[in-house]
Amino acid sequence: MSACSCCRPASIGKKIVMALSGLVLAGFVLGHMSGNLLMFKGPEAINAYAAWLHANPGMLWGARVVLILSTVAHIWTGVLLTLENRAARAGGPAVEATRRATLSSRTMPYSGVVILAFLVFHLLHYTFRTVALGGQEFGDKVYEMVVAGFSQPAVAGFYIISMILLCLHLSHGISSVFQTLGLRNERWRGRLDAVATAYGWLIALGFISIPLAVLLGCIK
Repeated sequence: MSACSCCRPASIGKKIVMALSGLVLAGFVLGHMSGNLLMFKGPEAINAYAAWLHANPGMLWGARVVLILSTVAHIWTGVLLTLENRAARAGGPAVEATRRATLSSRTMPYSGVVILAFLVFHLLHYTFRTVALGGQEFGDKVYEMVVAGFSQPAVAGFYIISMILLCLHLSHGISSVFQTLGLRNERWRGRLDAVATAYGWLIALGFISIPLAVLLGCIK
């Protein structure tokens, strides 16, 4: 009898790559959120933070290279594992597994696609500044640029929905990391899943608080 696809060495290797690249990305979103929350301290704080980042191009580009490599590895291994899982399910019934699957796990491929689309839009919006800013030039005034962007309900709404999907993605992804690295057993399963869910909501609510504050006039 041949081993199931999830137990093959190649599949295990893909899962490890998926887990490690996911950890890098999960750590990045925490740091990115922390920087973004400086919006609540006012223009001076967030503008100074942005200026500090651009004053250290070596560090900035080093981080970008790591993030690009991690993103490519995460997406590529995710696609391969999804195809392997579908092929495995085609070989036999998977009704019980589907019943036990959570909303987060069932939506992983779809939330991943939306998050990727959001990432492209986010880079075009705030990094390259080519969309959704109405042709306005903000220079180094990051605070004003963020307020102008999130003052548009469509932009803020897309951002909020994307962050909710990111929450679901992180919740299942971090839980899977614990399992892939052999840290989750039956005794700790519930606690580690709760940690993963809490982390996902922490990140999502932190990011969502900014467009909501702009729309409600708390940041202006």
